[in-house]
Amino acid sequence: MIQWAAVFGLWVCTGAELSAAEREPQAAAQRPNVLFIAIDDLNDWVGPLAGHPQVQTPHLDALARRGVTFTNAHCQSPLCNPSRTSVLTGLRPSTTGVYALAPWFRSDGRFRDHPTLFQWFRRHGYWTASTGKVFHGGYPPRAERPQEADEWGPDGRLASRPPKKFVQTPDPHPLVDWGIFPEKDEDCFDHDIATWAADWLRKAPQDKPWFLAVGFQHPHVPCYAPKKWFDLYPEDRLVLPPVREDDRADLPRFASYLHWKLPEPRWKWLQQAGQWKPLVRAYLASVSFVDHQVGRVLQALQQSGQAERTLVVLWSDHGWHLGEKGITGKNTLWERSTRVPLILAGPGVAAGGRCQRPVELLDLYPTLAESCGLPVPSALEGVSLVPLLKDPRAPRQRPAITTHNPGNHAVRTERWRYIRYADGSEELYDVQADPHEWHNLAAQERYEPIKKELARWLPRNDAPPMRGSAGRLLIVENGVPIWEGRPIRPDDPFPDQ
Repeated sequence: MIQWAAVFGLWVCTGAELSAAEREPQAAAQRPNVLFIAIDDLNDWVGPLAGHPQVQTPHLDALARRGVTFTNAHCQSPLCNPSRTSVLTGLRPSTTGVYALAPWFRSDGRFRDHPTLFQWFRRHGYWTASTGKVFHGGYPPRAERPQEADEWGPDGRLASRPPKKFVQTPDPHPLVDWGIFPEKDEDCFDHDIATWAADWLRKAPQDKPWFLAVGFQHPHVPCYAPKKWFDLYPEDRLVLPPVREDDRADLPRFASYLHWKLPEPRWKWLQQAGQWKPLVRAYLASVSFVDHQVGRVLQALQQSGQAERTLVVLWSDHGWHLGEKGITGKNTLWERSTRVPLILAGPGVAAGGRCQRPVELLDLYPTLAESCGLPVPSALEGVSLVPLLKDPRAPRQRPAITTHNPGNHAVRTERWRYIRYADGSEELYDVQADPHEWHNLAAQERYEPIKKELARWLPRNDAPPMRGSAGRLLIVENGVPIWEGRPIRPDDPFPDQ
């Protein structure tokens, strides 16, 4: 059962903790600021993680030199809404029941008063501001925004689009597209987000600490960027990710149910249509474009005169496949979908550090609270990364856990990835020996002790989907998998598109 008593206890004690903070205004004024940068659908194709040999991300590279890069960081869910809900509440998807693209987590009365990361800092003397995509989509509803943060910049929204799609994909979804568009950076909405954030930083409060969240959409589809970013990656010299034709041969059938029917095209179609290389190029161009926008924000922080007392946090909500395992998009429990960039820099953080310990985005809430001298809410399910920020080689006792819909979990240690699906089927990879996860070892008897050890970390509760859940939702009823409301039969062919 969910430990609701701990959650309710948190709500009861909040007022007392707030009063304590109010009694220490000078201590509050001396606390670090927080610049919280979220990037959408960014996998490990960034310089600090070396996920692609040609990627150019000079601003992320510079940020990594200033702080600690977590090379084995993983999201709580490979989908926007549950991942971001987890980061901002400090609770797992298997606790909240937020697994899909909807609903807003506060639509469930159990979480009506649960303090988000924004609210926790606000209650302890911080001025809070947000712009772009930090929460998912249109969340929080406009009427509830004053309760979440003090100030709101432009909303997060996807890129403007040409009159007609460049690529006619099997699913005609208007966002699944890629190509050179628009002509100038200034015509991209993420440029506007960076501009607003940079202007805000130049006049940021000096008399009290602040928490600024900045959310960028790139490289989320549509993968559009001006020509100068495509020019960084000439098509005739482009390196494609390593993919095996038979990569799905040793997978349980249930693995396909997690991404049963997506608008993003399958690798097979990309090859047949001659679009694999153009998509990889567009994704890389989008990554370099958003790196430039991050650089504009970081430059404004330097110009503000507050960089030395500001903790910078950069993270992505999940990864993105570009042909690996036969798909594009996210919605899987494999490395390409769960591994994310996570970089922290600023006061109390070792410069140039690289940490190989498995960590979770869930850890950000307690980490930021501790780093800024705030009490850490007792209901949080993450573990503070502060010891690793001081010494990236410090020990850590638990793995990273990723969940995608009820009963489907991945456990990631420094060496292993163990996946158990809702029907009990399994995958096991020795990621050190097999970094592309091409060889599923789960059926080999000699690995039973390893699976047993890893399985003890699986969440003990799988909350049912929150009422109103919709979009990318997979459930099992009476042994029958149901994808977005439609049963999947055992003889249904895999949708290769």
